Amino acid sequence: MDPDVIIGLLIPFVGTALGAAAVFFMKKALSQRVSRALTGFAAGVMTAASVWSLIIPAIEQSQNWGRLSFLPAAIGFWAGILFLLLIDRLIPRLRRFSDGKRSPRSRTAMMVLAVTLHNIPEGMAVGVAYAGFLAGRGSITSAGALALATGIAIQNIPEGAIISMPLHAHGHSKGRAFLGGTLSGAVEPIFAALTLLLAELIIPAMPCLLSFAAGAMICVTARELIPEMMEDESSYIGVLCYALGFTVMMAMDVALG
Repeated sequence: MDPDVIIGLLIPFVGTALGAAAVFFMKKALSQRVSRALTGFAAGVMTAASVWSLIIPAIEQSQNWGRLSFLPAAIGFWAGILFLLLIDRLIPRLRRFSDGKRSPRSRTAMMVLAVTLHNIPEGMAVGVAYAGFLAGRGSITSAGALALATGIAIQNIPEGAIISMPLHAHGHSKGRAFLGGTLSGAVEPIFAALTLLLAELIIPAMPCLLSFAAGAMICVTARELIPEMMEDESSYIGVLCYALGFTVMMAMDVALG
């Protein structure tokens, strides 16, 4: 494989690792206000990424459906929602009943799963871009594919941080928290390479795959993160940081799209 292509496939993973490295600059424990702020920011990032990075591209890739171009995105979105709800019901280790509330570790585990699922179609998108470049199709150039990979890498920086920092806050060492945040992005180069190898089979299903990841992220945001950021008198901080995270990710997606 072309070395430039290999580098391009790995760039998004590097972005996740850089974000996860933020854990080395935090203290052992987070104050309640900082915890609410991080939770709100994470919820905003995941909401904006679901819309601009996943759902809108899914609809755009289904334009040949005409007025029903929303249908593949809607099907994939609901599949992602139901999948996360099913996982939440079937894996007891992700649940702990205590005064009717979910444990912080459980919330973090579900967020790790959602972000990892979100990274799969992003990796596939990079693989599709490089497949188009190598096949000489359309206007996709090496620079264009590299720009896409770089844009996704920048978007991955806050995602790496919102995984590693809560892991450390819930008792993991900084090294293990960094590893957990980094590994959430390891699926990207793997699925990018698989997509590159199986492009002709996977590309037709991309709208459903993109919206599937969006459904998973929205499910975790609505069920886990928003309730947590609204639990006490610090909720206004969570709301403001939700808006900040949403704005930052929206700006990245539009500016780098």
